[in-house]
Amino acid sequence: MPEIDDNQLVKRVAQGDERAFLTLYDCYVSRVHALTLRILGEPMMAEEVTQDTFLKLWSRAHMYLAERGSLLLWLLTIARRTALDRLRLETRRPILSDSNDPTEAWEIIPDGNGLPEENRWRSMHFAVQSLSPEHRQVIELAYYQGLSQSEIAEVLGWPIGTVKTRLHAAMERLRQEWGAR
Repeated sequence: MPEIDDNQLVKRVAQGDERAFLTLYDCYVSRVHALTLRILGEPMMAEEVTQDTFLKLWSRAHMYLAERGSLLLWLLTIARRTALDRLRLETRRPILSDSNDPTEAWEIIPDGNGLPEENRWRSMHFAVQSLSPEHRQVIELAYYQGLSQSEIAEVLGWPIGTVKTRLHAAMERLRQEWGAR
């Protein structure tokens, strides 16, 4: 039986083919879930965002353009945006307390001067977001997704030398941005 490529499968998904969808799901769910878990740090939320990502694949398969990049990169972009939207939603929710004791509420309000580790990683997030799209892309694939340089080259369709150069430049730029904060 001839192997069907991602582009053909996505076209079939756009036409409502459930088998094609399940094939893509089986192929990419672990990578999508790894990224969402890395971003969210919460297994239940990561599972929900992974499901949302594949629901978006189902409903928006007709929007995929192969000439803009691989299906994996498209899915990871959807997963990343969905996870970040979820993070923004979660941070806007008020902290609810079961207690009527105000001193208990004060204990759970984050101290702007405290939590140096959390503040440090938040500043890293903003430093990554300030990078150019191509630098941010290689940083995210390498460190959020955990792909090797050769895997990044395959995903992006770049020569390995280009990946190494851009990753090195991105890390230098990130050091400058993060150091300035």
